[in-house]
Amino acid sequence: MKQLSGLDTSFLNLETATSFGHVSSLSIYGRPDDPDFDPYQVFRNQIESKLSILEPFRRRLVEVPFGLDRPYWINDPDFDLDFHLRHIAVPGQGTEQQVGELVGRLVGRPMDRSRPLWEVYVIEGLESGDFGVLTKVHHATVDGAAGAEMLVMILEDGEAPKADPWRPESEPGPGRLMARTAIEVARTPAKALRLQIKTLQSLGEVTKTRGFGDVANALRKGLPGPAGVIARRILGSEISGEDDRPPLIPAFGGPRTPFNASITAHRRFAYRSARLDDIKAIRKATGATINDVVMTVCAGALRRYLLDHDALPDENLIAMVPVSIRTGNETDKWSNRVSAIFSEIPTATAAPGERLSEMHEAMVVGKGQFDLMPADMLLEMSELAPPALAVRAARIAARTRIADRTNPPANLVISNVPGPRQPLFLTEDAPLKHYYPVSTIVDGQGLNVTVQSYVDKLDFGLVACRELVPDLWTLVDYCIEEIDILAADLGVKLAPKTEAAKQPALKKAAQKKPAKKKAVKKKPAKKKAAAKKRAAATKK
Repeated sequence: MKQLSGLDTSFLNLETATSFGHVSSLSIYGRPDDPDFDPYQVFRNQIESKLSILEPFRRRLVEVPFGLDRPYWINDPDFDLDFHLRHIAVPGQGTEQQVGELVGRLVGRPMDRSRPLWEVYVIEGLESGDFGVLTKVHHATVDGAAGAEMLVMILEDGEAPKADPWRPESEPGPGRLMARTAIEVARTPAKALRLQIKTLQSLGEVTKTRGFGDVANALRKGLPGPAGVIARRILGSEISGEDDRPPLIPAFGGPRTPFNASITAHRRFAYRSARLDDIKAIRKATGATINDVVMTVCAGALRRYLLDHDALPDENLIAMVPVSIRTGNETDKWSNRVSAIFSEIPTATAAPGERLSEMHEAMVVGKGQFDLMPADMLLEMSELAPPALAVRAARIAARTRIADRTNPPANLVISNVPGPRQPLFLTEDAPLKHYYPVSTIVDGQGLNVTVQSYVDKLDFGLVACRELVPDLWTLVDYCIEEIDILAADLGVKLAPKTEAAKQPALKKAAQKKPAKKKAVKKKPAKKKAAAKKRAAATKK
């Protein structure tokens, strides 16, 4: 039995009837030229063979009575693999828009907290002949970096590496949970005092004021005599903790836009893919970072979209940019190690080249502010508030529709997640072609733009409230078009679009689609031959 961290618990507490805490991904795989190939059974077998190392897939929540403390994970004593795996098909012709519609409906559903918090949908019927896999995992279980690592573990060849034996656990009773809660409550004053000391030290470092540090040192020394000795043992003589970083939220928030309002439970999803080499070419020519270029492309797309709707604010929008703070030395990799930078994005600037320069400067400022914050304040703050209080606050905010009357701290989330650099395969002849992220939205932020790199591609996944952003496909198309627009404005020459994209070492058996295209081209020739025969018969 393992207790959730305060940050993990926050993703549970923020859920309402319209906001969901799961993050998802849509993986597209090439289909082997084998009539007996069953994508569902193959993927199920792969998951089953790796369950010994996929801890988040086996554990479920145990809530503390009355929400007095953070929940616990236990190994599910009633684990049922087939409950979590579903086999479906895209209706109609299986176009990208129809796939997006299906994904939007599937991610717009809450997850059953009485079971492990994940679902997988194997999707057939894609127009391209490929098949998809939609994976939903709750954010309380993993963050984006851990989710990408999980995908690699699932698709790796061979047997799963040795791990601790998986032993189902019986659910603890209310008495045991309340006894643990009593111990945690007793520790809370010490946690609060330690947090105050760290806050004062941080203020001293940021403001260069010695007085804050002096007060922090006085608090650490505590009371004289035996009572002070006990206090120092509880608090520790040094400030310690894992490397967590809280986001520095802007004082006034972003300007209002059509997608900054209370959201419904309905979702839209749109996706597109770009060449990573194009982004790298712009980065190389300008000295910016890949993230700067991606953010600038998104800023240009948002500017065009808001102009279309006569809703472009005079001020720049503000984006919340998630930042992974994993060091590789974490004792528990299946937990959230993520923070965020709040940064202006230059939507008020018309020239694409100038937008890139402004975006670079804004990110430098945002990273500088981020680096000034103490290492573990966010984690400790999130552990002080009782979950019941946080849940009540989230529900009141949703019920009173606060997001409709206040400016959002950020207009949207823009996330650029580094993905696998090497090609991945479900089977030898079923390569992973694309890895589209499907993120989450909350009240006041009805739009999320997440970009995931994979080998030589950049896969864009946009999620929005169905009612607030009805034309999401237009926005995702603008994102792709803005790459060419930015390159042209900077004088950067990109490879011709007709040039065949580099294949990520795909197996030959997975590349037999041209044969279908040839079959389609032969049909007009048959019609011409038939017409000639009729003409000859008429002459006779």
